[in-house]
Amino acid sequence: MNHFAGYIFDLDGTIYLGDELIPGAKETIEYLQAENKKLLFLTNKTIDSREKYVAKLNKLGMRVSLDNLLNPALVTIHYLKDQHPGAKVYVIGEDILKKEMQENGIKFADTPAETDVVVVSWDRDFHYDHLDFAYQSIKRGAAVISTHPDRTCPMPGGDVPDCGGMMGAIEGTTGQKIDIIIGKPSILTANTALAILDLNADQCLMVGDRLETDIRMGRNAGMSTGLVLTGITSKADVDAAEHKPTYLLDSVYDILKSSVVCDPAE
Repeated sequence: MNHFAGYIFDLDGTIYLGDELIPGAKETIEYLQAENKKLLFLTNKTIDSREKYVAKLNKLGMRVSLDNLLNPALVTIHYLKDQHPGAKVYVIGEDILKKEMQENGIKFADTPAETDVVVVSWDRDFHYDHLDFAYQSIKRGAAVISTHPDRTCPMPGGDVPDCGGMMGAIEGTTGQKIDIIIGKPSILTANTALAILDLNADQCLMVGDRLETDIRMGRNAGMSTGLVLTGITSKADVDAAEHKPTYLLDSVYDILKSSVVCDPAE
């Protein structure tokens, strides 16, 4: 697995869990850096800034910069500017996401009547007023996009509800699916990642702990994929999965050890 030019890593459940590194993750990243591989860390989380993720990785002993970090907030901002220039947006999400969007020139709506786009993200303060504002906006014709589709997020004490819960509430009340999903497994995120790395899909390995996001996105984009068993997915899940990985790994450390524990998927 050391023949790829670029490596895209999920974070939660892949590189670390909470504030603890996955055993062997630091050594693996250092090995790839020494081999002059191009690295990108890709998270679906929107509750922290990219700067905070970089600071966390640095604190954990990894020499990475902002250029090595991609999150749904950045892809969403680019998408809004490209597809909805000048739109007024209502955001269901945490303050860090709203701040990043405002700093990048995204205009916020004050009423459902003036809302052009509803952006749905992970919001740990999600409540009825958010749901009603979104519902009234969408009923009046607002487009609705989501930063990422994750149902849960792995934490040291067990997984917790993620953006999928907010999406479910909106889809349940409006009776319609979210128009666009930005984060993994969206091809929008895959294409952004490949553009940052300046590589073709067949030159990259996508590594993550989720079949429905990490592995699905990698496969759809034409990348090889590596599923780690240190996060949300078990070996039993893989056996029944529609989107199977190219490689099944006990952890990212298997990249360094070059110890693949399953044959490439057919």
